Amino acid sequence: MIHDATSDYLAGLESRLTADGCAPRQDNWGGAPVLVGRRSDFRLRWLATNLHLFTIAAAVPYVATETIAVFTGQCLQYARQNKGGLPVGLQTGVAVFPVLVSERVDPAALAWARERQRNEFACFARPVVVDSSKGEVAVFRGKPLIGRGYAGHLTRKGDAYLGQRG
Repeated sequence: MIHDATSDYLAGLESRLTADGCAPRQDNWGGAPVLVGRRSDFRLRWLATNLHLFTIAAAVPYVATETIAVFTGQCLQYARQNKGGLPVGLQTGVAVFPVLVSERVDPAALAWARERQRNEFACFARPVVVDSSKGEVAVFRGKPLIGRGYAGHLTRKGDAYLGQRG
């Protein structure tokens, strides 16, 4: 059962994604509802690269470190397979905000999300853990060595989409 605070957070996220032109939609991943929003941005300063940004969010009963780690991997795979255009790495990259929302969150999962950006070849993930009971949002906000050129863009989009910071 999804509680009011979790539902409210997801509704707000969907609204913020819509406002930024991400065309959010509901999807079904193994019987579980998932909110998926995406946009594509091109910048010359990114060495003429097109960055496909996905925000994929789900409500879960409990967020542990393993839960967000597995979800992050699933989201990276989904984004790679659904981005369209040129293959990843050929003037195109993928970034993902994998977002898990719950009223029950292990503090270690919050710390894991804040720790660092997760990277694969031409793919970046900034996992997000939301403790909806406290209004706490944990996400990496730094400038990683790999993917540094996209850091400001991802931080701005995270600020616009994810809401209150904890």
